[in-house]
Amino acid sequence: MVPASDAPNEATLGVEVYPGSQFITSYDAGRGQRYYLFGTSGSFVAVVTFYRTLLKQRGELVFEAPATHQFDIGRFREETMAFPPSVTIKDYQSQISQGYPNPRPGVEPARFPTVIQIVPPVQ
Repeated sequence: MVPASDAPNEATLGVEVYPGSQFITSYDAGRGQRYYLFGTSGSFVAVVTFYRTLLKQRGELVFEAPATHQFDIGRFREETMAFPPSVTIKDYQSQISQGYPNPRPGVEPARFPTVIQIVPPVQ
């Protein structure tokens, strides 16, 4: 796990992160790309509304259950990219889940109701 002090910034990500979000970790997505995970106490609806306003687009509801909404933030080049540059919001709170567990013990919140995945545009 990457320390919070090493969290990527807006310049690295190519997009603003929802206010108050906590950096969880990043993963190698392949083909020189990474994706970054952030947890937030914000509701799924609030986070989707934030990105609709910020990005000036509706995005797409990819799944209804668990609710997952995606916004494209760059052009996907199949020959050079593993994933399309995007912001994906997932609702982790439901009747069977209290949220995504915070990987940092003793840090609040213990679980995130909403998780944001950002795949930055390739520079």
